[in-house]
Amino acid sequence: MSEQITVGSIVEGKVVRIKDFGAIVALSDGKQGLVHISEVANSYVKDINDHLKVNDVVKVKVLSIDEQTKRISLSIRAALPKPETPQRQNNFKPREQKQNFENKNRDIHGQASASAPLSDFEEKMKEFLKQSNEKQAGLNKRANKRQ
Repeated sequence: MSEQITVGSIVEGKVVRIKDFGAIVALSDGKQGLVHISEVANSYVKDINDHLKVNDVVKVKVLSIDEQTKRISLSIRAALPKPETPQRQNNFKPREQKQNFENKNRDIHGQASASAPLSDFEEKMKEFLKQSNEKQAGLNKRANKRQ
């Protein structure tokens, strides 16, 4: 195990301790690093003991080395080959044109309109403002009757 330990390199190590949050892996030259539980496998790891045991020899990728604190961050997941992503199949069905045409000829209350659909933004805003004012006037009348 006399491999050079640099950030980005993949080296072999031996699991020496297992904690709830990860595993301590002994590297060459007596150095040790931590494999956080999130870096153990490509899938969710609830219990690290299901994936690693003490004295397991594992390949790890060096994620970072902090020279001041002498901490080495490792990843088993990054050392694994990339999982194959299944090809997506196009299961989309085209919308029926009839439905779209019918929906375009409806007003904002869902009722069929005799006129052509509003295509201009300003016309739509005017219609919305008119309806909003009518609703507000109705609410004001109700509030005045209660007083």
